[in-house]
Amino acid sequence: MNTLTPTPTFLSDDFLLQTDTARRLYHDYARSMPIIDYHCHLPPDQIAQDRQFDTITQLWLYGDHYKWRAMRTHGIDERYCTGDASDWEKFEKWAETVPYTLRNPLYHWTHLELRNPFGITDVLSPATARDTYDRCNEQLPQLSTRQLLTHFDVRVVCTTDDPLDSLEYHRAIAQSRFDVKILPTFRPDKAMAVDDPRAFRAYVQKLSALSNRDIRTLADYLDALKARHDYFADMGCRLSDHGLEYIDAVAYTESEVQTIFNTLTQTEQPLSPDQMARFRSFMLVQFAEWDHEKGWTQQFHLGALRNNNRRRLRELGPDTGWDSIGDFQQAASLSRFLGGLDDRNKLAKTILYNLNPADNEVIATMIGNFNDGSVRGKVQFGSGWWFLDQKDGMEKQINALSNMGLLSAFVGMLTDSRSFLSYSRHEYFRRILCNIFGNDVENGELPADIDWIGQIVQDICYRNAERYFGF
Repeated sequence: MNTLTPTPTFLSDDFLLQTDTARRLYHDYARSMPIIDYHCHLPPDQIAQDRQFDTITQLWLYGDHYKWRAMRTHGIDERYCTGDASDWEKFEKWAETVPYTLRNPLYHWTHLELRNPFGITDVLSPATARDTYDRCNEQLPQLSTRQLLTHFDVRVVCTTDDPLDSLEYHRAIAQSRFDVKILPTFRPDKAMAVDDPRAFRAYVQKLSALSNRDIRTLADYLDALKARHDYFADMGCRLSDHGLEYIDAVAYTESEVQTIFNTLTQTEQPLSPDQMARFRSFMLVQFAEWDHEKGWTQQFHLGALRNNNRRRLRELGPDTGWDSIGDFQQAASLSRFLGGLDDRNKLAKTILYNLNPADNEVIATMIGNFNDGSVRGKVQFGSGWWFLDQKDGMEKQINALSNMGLLSAFVGMLTDSRSFLSYSRHEYFRRILCNIFGNDVENGELPADIDWIGQIVQDICYRNAERYFGF
């Protein structure tokens, strides 16, 4: 007599955990670990003010270009994404879209985020939209920004901040004695963005006013930026971050860079591609050396092709969902940049993130060239980022790192998000990680030493980051 295997319940407690060993690793070791979110885009003003949200739409859909892209693809008008539709109408249109996101990570994330913290296990659809909306809204008075961070057991949040940011909200948070550390991250992309000379001159003028000094020479510019770097350190900063298509690492002399700076600030003459590359190369080295001097960790997010839809960029601005994976060459310039710093013993702890999955093995092998034994996992292969922070992307990143480096030294997951509900992605990552280890054990590829493997899982989920960043 044939019997059918029961269909697993969607999003059960054992979601994504395919073996008994995986289930033990997740439930006994990974599940309860705290979170260190060492790279995200949470707005510090909302944490300082302990913002309360009026609707789930404000908390969940405002600013979420992942969801906007899916809605547009489903044929939803822009009015319900970034436009003037009411919060209920926007939520209703997202609920209409969700059933059609099958096999997109948004389907999993949506339901994980409804389950935790709201306790809602219904599948979101037009039929359940109104009830879900109302039930979420009823709970919002107990889910302010600080309450959410505490709920998810977040211990450290590193925001992303321009050198010109006053960090006033970080100061206010520190003075309020909030138990979660909210620390700035030095993100100087605009300080080396010379493809738009007019915008660069405006940036220099703002820096001049902020630092209360004339900036006439390259040395003046560096002194003013270094003062901001020092200020960030005083405010608890321990990381820098760069969002780049690729690392510029071309030869330059300081006199050449001084001439380029003069051209930028004193003339209307556009720079050649070679001049722009030399200036960026010079600035990247300056920032890297300052990071090394302070014992910071430098992060490089590489490979995004941004703002592809120029019409929508003009209408809506950046970070509204018009970016994609780029196909840039990464290896040679990375080698020159990291190698040049290492030659002078000025290579800081470094995390490299790739957006093109074709670069997984490039990054996984590049980090091994500069791990010199001075720090455990000194140069890291960063977690699956942006278009890769989903099941397939995470598994491929973990497999590449396992095959060509030490997964046991990995500093684990981050949110890279503007949403206070995105901490469910840590649960997603932990389930995937435990499933990989569990399958290896039950396939006989790893010994069934669950306690030892469980300790490695806990290291990856939390303790490695705690030690690596010194939190």
